[in-house]
Amino acid sequence: MSDIIKHECGIALIHLKKPLSYYQEKYGTALYGINKMYLMMEKQHNRGQDGAGFASIKFNMSPGQRYISRVRSNDDQPIQSIFKKINKRISLAIKENPSLLEDAEQLKQEAPYLGELLLGHVRYGTFGKNSLESVHPFLRQNNWMHRNLIVAGNFNMTNVHELFSNLVDLGQHPKEQADTITVMEKIGHFLDSAVAKIYKKLKAEGYTKAEASPHIAARLKMHKVLRKAAKNWDGGYAMAGLLGHGDAFVLRDPAGIRPAYFMENDEIVVVASERPVIQTVFNVPFESVQELTPGHALLMKKGGETNIKEIVPPLPKKACSFERIYFSRGSDAEIYKERKELGSLLFPKVMEEVNEDLENTVFSYIPNTAETSFYGMVGAAQTYVKQMLTNALIDKDKVNHKTLEHLITLQPRIEKIAIKDAKLRTFITEDSSRDDLVAHVYDITYGVVKPSDNLVIIDDSIVRGTTLKKSILKMLDRLGPKKIIVVSSAPQIRYPDCYGIDMAKLQDFIAFQAAIELHKDNGNYQEVLDTIYNRCKADEEQMEKNHVQTFYAPFSDEQISQKIATLLRGDEMQAELSIVYQPIKSLHQACPENLGDWYFSGEYPTPGGNRMVNRAFMNFYEGKVKRAY
Repeated sequence: MSDIIKHECGIALIHLKKPLSYYQEKYGTALYGINKMYLMMEKQHNRGQDGAGFASIKFNMSPGQRYISRVRSNDDQPIQSIFKKINKRISLAIKENPSLLEDAEQLKQEAPYLGELLLGHVRYGTFGKNSLESVHPFLRQNNWMHRNLIVAGNFNMTNVHELFSNLVDLGQHPKEQADTITVMEKIGHFLDSAVAKIYKKLKAEGYTKAEASPHIAARLKMHKVLRKAAKNWDGGYAMAGLLGHGDAFVLRDPAGIRPAYFMENDEIVVVASERPVIQTVFNVPFESVQELTPGHALLMKKGGETNIKEIVPPLPKKACSFERIYFSRGSDAEIYKERKELGSLLFPKVMEEVNEDLENTVFSYIPNTAETSFYGMVGAAQTYVKQMLTNALIDKDKVNHKTLEHLITLQPRIEKIAIKDAKLRTFITEDSSRDDLVAHVYDITYGVVKPSDNLVIIDDSIVRGTTLKKSILKMLDRLGPKKIIVVSSAPQIRYPDCYGIDMAKLQDFIAFQAAIELHKDNGNYQEVLDTIYNRCKADEEQMEKNHVQTFYAPFSDEQISQKIATLLRGDEMQAELSIVYQPIKSLHQACPENLGDWYFSGEYPTPGGNRMVNRAFMNFYEGKVKRAY
C-alpha cells in the first residue's frame, strides 16, 4: 500500500497443558513457551509496530509469591525490547543460582515471566496514542486470584460512549473513556459478580473463604460472564483474556470482522491473529489450525479442558477483506491464492487501457506487498499470449509465418521499476521540504522503458493518493513512458473504517475528493451536500442507514476513476495517466470467505458503522477535522 495507513493489532496466546518440566525434558528448555511467544509476536510484527506487550500467569503458586508478570514497550523495536527485559531477568536468576537450569519448576518459582499461560500483543495506535499506558495487555488487579483479569485484543468499538455510560450506571468510575478500558471493566464487573455469587453458594455449603478458592475456579462459567459483558458491544473484535487462577478465553465478534485462529493438541493450546503464524512456529499443517467461529469464544480451563461456546448470536459473516488484500502476511495458502486471483482478474481491464498492445507494455509493482497480485497479473498475461498462439495455430492457414514467429517469441515484459530506499519519517515539518523528501523515497530503474511504452504498475490499494501524486507518479514519469496505468488490486476506498483500521475521515479519500469534483462539474455540489447533511442530521439519533452512499450514487466507477486520474496527474506530468480499480464483484470472486467490504461499498455490518459514516459526513460538512468515533 503506497499510502501508509496504520491498522489492526495482533494477538498471541499460549496455554501450556503440561508442567514446565515436561517441556524442559522434551524440548531441552523450560523457556519453551516464552521462545514460542517471541516467534509468534515477531511473525505478526506486520500487524503493529507502535507497541508490544507480554503477560504470563504461573499455576499453583503459594500465597505471597508473585504469579502474574507483565512487560510492555513502546520503543522503536518494542518486541525486541520486551524480550530483552524478559531474558535479562531470567538470566539474572540463573546467574545467581546456576542449578535452576536443571530444575524447571524451581526456576518458575524464582524467575519472573515463566508461566503456563502466556499472552502477547502487538499494536498500532489508531488514535495516535502511543504512550506506554495505551499498550496492551491491560491488567485489572485484585487480591482475589479469580478477579485478576488481563486483556489484550485486536478491536475497535463504535459505541464507546454508550459502554462508558453503562459502566457509570453500574456505579463504576472508569478512569478514561477508551474502548479497551470500558471493555475490560465490563468483563471485570460481571466477573466480580459471578465470583461473589459462587462464593455465596459455597459459604452456604459450609466452606471457609480459604477453602472456597479452588471451588470458585472450578465452578466459574466464563461464557456466562462474557455473554453479559458483550451484550451491547458494537464493533470488530478478537480479544484474549487471562484470569489469575489460570483460565483463559478468546472471543471473536459476531460478524467475524477481526480474525482469530487456534490450534490444540495434548501439549498446548495456541491462538493467533493469522493462521500461518501458528503453522510456522509450531510446524503443523494447514488442516491443524482452525478459524474461531464468529460470535463464539474459545474457553480454556486451567486443567487443560477447552470448549467453544456461542457468546453473541452470529451475524452474516463479514470478515475484513483488507486482511486478504494487504494486512495479513501472504504466506497463508488461501491468501496467496486470493491475491494472485486479484491480480489476474484485473488483466482484461489493463489490456483495454493499453489497446491490446502487449508488446509495448511493461509490467511492475509498487510496493513490495503488491508482489503477489503482480504475479497473478503476469500469469494472466502469459495465459493471454498462449491463447493468442493457440488461436493462430488453429487458424494457421490464415496466419503467415512472420506473425506466427512473432507470437512464439512474444512474452510479457516484466521489470523491477522501483525499489524503496528507506522508510521516510516526517521529521521535517515544513511542507515543501517534506514533499521533496517524499519524492525521493524510491530508487527507479532507468533504461528499461521506451517512449513508445505503456507502464503498468500494480498497487494493493489507493487510499489518499498522496504518495502517488507527490512521489511515485513523478518518479515514473521521469522514465518517459507514453502512458502510465496505476492498477489497484482493491476497489475504490470511499468510506471510513471504524473497526480497527486508521481510515477515519471522508475528506482524506481520493475517491471522495473525486466525487466532490464531479458534483462541482454538474453544478449541484452544494445542493447535494446540504441534502445529505440534512438527512444525517434528521436521523442523528438512530442513523440506521448510510446516507453517504447517495453522494457517490450519480457516478459510475469509471467516472470516479477518471476524475481520480485527473486529480493525481497534475500539470507537470508528460505521460498520459489512467487509474484502474478492482470491481467489488471481482473482489468477492477472489476472496469469497472475506466479504467485509464496507470501506468500498458502504455496507457496514453493524449499526455503529452507519452511525459513524454519517457523523463523518457531518464533520466534513461542518468543517470539523476529527474522528467520528
